[in-house]
Amino acid sequence: MGGVLEGFAIIGVVIVIGYLVGRIGILGPHAQFVLSRIVFFVLSPCLLFTVLSEASVRTLFSSVLLISLMTALVAFAVYAVVAKLAWKRPVPELVVGALGSGYVNANNIGIPVAVYVLGNAAVSAPVVLLQLLLFAPVALSVLDISTSGSVSIGRILLQPVRNPLIIASLVGVILSVTGVKLPPVVMEPFTIVGGAAVPVVLMSFGMSLHGQRLLKPGSGRRDVLLASAIKLGLMPVIAWIFGAFVFHLDPKHLLSVVVLAGLPSAQNVFNYAQRYERGVTIARDTVLITTIGAVPVLVLVAALLSR
Repeated sequence: MGGVLEGFAIIGVVIVIGYLVGRIGILGPHAQFVLSRIVFFVLSPCLLFTVLSEASVRTLFSSVLLISLMTALVAFAVYAVVAKLAWKRPVPELVVGALGSGYVNANNIGIPVAVYVLGNAAVSAPVVLLQLLLFAPVALSVLDISTSGSVSIGRILLQPVRNPLIIASLVGVILSVTGVKLPPVVMEPFTIVGGAAVPVVLMSFGMSLHGQRLLKPGSGRRDVLLASAIKLGLMPVIAWIFGAFVFHLDPKHLLSVVVLAGLPSAQNVFNYAQRYERGVTIARDTVLITTIGAVPVLVLVAALLSR
């Protein structure tokens, strides 16, 4: 338990440092934009490539993948039923809210949590693959159709070759599956660059917290609260039920799947909302609330399951 709390303390301190950097403004007005781009296009791809290439096939295609899939589908469905049947939300807002309910931050926050809390960065790899290769293309397709009235087949087909995270993940998985080991002189530059991803991501997120105002009137507060409740409350419970009573996982792997389910909503949800200009406030507030709320949730999960 002490190691778990130390892990969260390390993550929290780095986020606070980022918040102070943003508040003071020492990096200038465009710092967040620059940091987010270097993380997306350079640092995170290098980290994912090295983590996945060195991960065992057993880790990548383990029960964690299947449990994460089923847990996310339950979260999506619960939100969709309430938002559509009770509140009559339009499809784009429904998609954004559903993603906020079940699309976890397995990369930006998940990898640091996997490193400092679970002790293995590869633990979050199955969820990263699931979301990048399945959830993201499906969600973007629905958003394309619902906002433009037509679907861009070319955009969907080009999605994998335009996303550096997907490219790096696929190359890493290929190396892992084939058992190919690149020479250290080739891997070391990627390892060094990828090592900067975790601290830069945490600081960037801390910077993004400065100046935010949550749950403004007319911002879709009910949607935000529903998505946040599903993400932080229902999703870890569903993962625990599947892991403990359906797959009968050992304590170590059960802790991993529940912690992954308890991660906050991914910042990608906000990026998708911005791209289609629908549900932007819902996405932003859900990401912020779940990121703050995930800390006590994950501490509680670790306390209950790491005994």
